[in-house]
Amino acid sequence: MQQFVLAIDQGTTSTRAMVFDHAGRAVSIDQKEHAQILPRAGWVEHDPCQVWENTMAVTAAALAKAELTASDIAAVGVTNQRETAVVWDRRTGRPVHNAIVWQDTRTEEIVAKLAGAQGRDRYRAKVGLPLATYFSGPKIGWILDNVDGARAAAQAGHLMFGTMDTWVLWNLTGGVRGGLHLTDPTNASRTMLMDLSTLSWDAEIAEEMAIPLSMLPEIRSSSEVYGHCRGLDALAGVPVAGDLGDQQAATFGQACLSRGEAKNTYGTGNFMLMNTGTERVPSKHGLLTTVCHQLGGQEPVYALEGSIAVTGSLVQWMRDNLGLISDAAEIEALATTVDDTGGAYIVPAFSGLFAPYWRPDARGAIVGLTRYVTKGHLARAVLEATAFQTREVLDAMNADSGVRLTALKVDGGMVVNETLMQFQADILGVPVIRPVVSETTALGAAYAAGLAVGYWNGEADVRANWAEGERWEPRLDEAARNRRYAQWQKAVTKSFDWADAA
Repeated sequence: MQQFVLAIDQGTTSTRAMVFDHAGRAVSIDQKEHAQILPRAGWVEHDPCQVWENTMAVTAAALAKAELTASDIAAVGVTNQRETAVVWDRRTGRPVHNAIVWQDTRTEEIVAKLAGAQGRDRYRAKVGLPLATYFSGPKIGWILDNVDGARAAAQAGHLMFGTMDTWVLWNLTGGVRGGLHLTDPTNASRTMLMDLSTLSWDAEIAEEMAIPLSMLPEIRSSSEVYGHCRGLDALAGVPVAGDLGDQQAATFGQACLSRGEAKNTYGTGNFMLMNTGTERVPSKHGLLTTVCHQLGGQEPVYALEGSIAVTGSLVQWMRDNLGLISDAAEIEALATTVDDTGGAYIVPAFSGLFAPYWRPDARGAIVGLTRYVTKGHLARAVLEATAFQTREVLDAMNADSGVRLTALKVDGGMVVNETLMQFQADILGVPVIRPVVSETTALGAAYAAGLAVGYWNGEADVRANWAEGERWEPRLDEAARNRRYAQWQKAVTKSFDWADAA
């Protein structure tokens, strides 16, 4: 039996390949950043061709570092930034435009027009989502309306759409030489085009968004053998068998496999998911109803999700735009030069506010400034903004689900920041738990692929592999916690009504 499973994790700022063993431990990793293209305020793009080139490079490098070949790999799984949209020509394999990233706000006019008198919850009962620039369906419409010849080519059946998993899978399985055009329900549920009850594309919504159904990929389960690698020599012939959106992959990697279990991922943004089992729970508190996973022919499992647009990217902003740090890892050392924020709060509404507010009119704000405030106070305010936003989402999740979380599992790049993790426990009032393997996004994709080929026998193996790495207990008393949180909520209101509505 082959000894390892490989996961391709195509993220917002980089692409990585990770090789895992049967115990769920990483034996090799390679990672490469891609360019963040910012044509104008509110617009965020990626070059899909650069992303695919990086995917090939990191996959080959991860195998080489572990001295492995395709014969050592049982299966490949893919996970991805979910709502980022790519449209390409099936005849040439060339994108007709850069990928429009999930953070991008250019579709606000389209979204407002679709909402009309019915409001932004027009499709929520069917798709689980409010109308927002976050989701990929309106991005397709923008490309078709703004790229010369794109709509005519789409109507002629020449164009394909995909989120980043679809783009990677198509190239991985051959591209123009018979590549598979597919996605899974976790990614499809983020387009605003999939009916949550049937897991199929909704023709009526697609028509209202003026999107030809011929552009859309086939929806397959999150864990099954789709085909074999033909577009990447280093993995030639290896089964491609797993596909999960990044946050659902992290939920799976964290072994949140039972109803009421939840995790929070700290990355470019923050994303908290709670498994709600086979029940679709409609949110009354600003959360999303989404697919958690579907394993082969089993019933789909659903989740409630709180999506926060800006957390880790706020650290990048401090580094790249303000120059207050030269490396993201320096944020913790700078924050610990002071004991608190000096009364300052940063509300990072760079692309409006996502959960639980869904306010596209909001813009970033720094409030409570006095001459006493230093860059150390601002660094601490950056970290606290992440924790406060997580508290808002957790409160909404408790209210929607009726299940009060007694501990929060965490993962992602920011969880190495112990100052942040301690403040997170303080402001939530519950323990925060980091697993031994904190890069659970790639691990979840590996599990989905490995389960499909029998490398792991079932969910019991996934649970057995999960292990607690570190735990932070709350230290802040309830009165202080509530006082700080109330001040944060006051700061959030200062970001409202800044951008004019479309």
